[in-house]
Amino acid sequence: MKQRLTNYLEWMKQNDIDVSFLTSTDNVFYLSGFYCEPHERLLGLLLFQEKEPLLVCPGMEQEEAKASGWEYEIIAYSDIDNPWQLLSNAVQKRLSRITKAAIEKEHMNVARFEAISAIMPDAAFFSAEEKLRKLRMIKDSDERNKLLKACALADYAIEAGCAEIKEGKTELDILAAIEYEMKKKGIAKMSFSTMVLTGANAASPHGTPGLTKIKKGDFVLFDLGVVVDGYCSDITRTIAYGEITEKQKEIYDTVLRAQLTAIEASKPGVSAADVDRTARNIIEEAGYGEFFPHRLGHGLGISVHEYPSVTETNPLLLEPGMVYTIEPGIYVPNVAGVRIEDDVCMTENGVEVLTKFPKELIGL
Repeated sequence: MKQRLTNYLEWMKQNDIDVSFLTSTDNVFYLSGFYCEPHERLLGLLLFQEKEPLLVCPGMEQEEAKASGWEYEIIAYSDIDNPWQLLSNAVQKRLSRITKAAIEKEHMNVARFEAISAIMPDAAFFSAEEKLRKLRMIKDSDERNKLLKACALADYAIEAGCAEIKEGKTELDILAAIEYEMKKKGIAKMSFSTMVLTGANAASPHGTPGLTKIKKGDFVLFDLGVVVDGYCSDITRTIAYGEITEKQKEIYDTVLRAQLTAIEASKPGVSAADVDRTARNIIEEAGYGEFFPHRLGHGLGISVHEYPSVTETNPLLLEPGMVYTIEPGIYVPNVAGVRIEDDVCMTENGVEVLTKFPKELIGL
């Protein structure tokens, strides 16, 4: 954790940034080790080039902040305190004048920007996001180990979901069973809202599970992930229930071939754009290009969607330590919806696939 702070503070010094005020849960966690969902309350990490940093959080979270290993000052406020006044007092003790400040411009709302501007009236504000994205994009060994654990449990969740597939069960029946199994494994939080979609619903890339019942001849699409020690997994598998049509099988085989080829194409020095295009070309050549409407993948870590974005417009060269998803899909209304997604970690020699559940077409 201290090395992360050191890396970020070095960027502040290089750019002559007097102070950074970071307010997103994920970036506060990344630099402090303290994870908090403050809801409408203020959470913030205040960093200076030379002065001691401080953490501001709701008073009810104070003990958790101490237990996280944060060694510096904590401003813990009650619901009748004005946290901005407490923050202003702390800033004035450390610096008499601030001319350059970094904030998360994409996260901070207007009301909070006005409040921090009043505390730092002479400051020009710069974005902290680009640097934080670059730091978080390369995972260290500890982060990779946490992601491996999260991926192993995601594999188990798919296994649990497959065991629940029976004619007449609803999408929500199966979803509830998966999440119950995860709770029994000690998982308090899923990476995002679990998706179990069947029949026509599977052809909606971000469909909403409901009371649709499983029936013979349909695909069942699972998209889920779990959070382990603050790190997310994200896996998608599509399962055939009963006898499927030749068209459905053709679509599945096309997606699988695109996914495997993109994994093989993922190597250090290859661009994210080239990996996306490798999969997209296969789907387009099979005649389904218009039915693949999203990017090939996204970075994965503390956030379920972070950098890099694996899209055909991103020239970023892949590097060892990057963790991202590879998830091509084809969604043909009233015919079939298929997506196959793995989490991968770039190494010196290519990618290690972290999610292991089988991808060959499974028929139940």
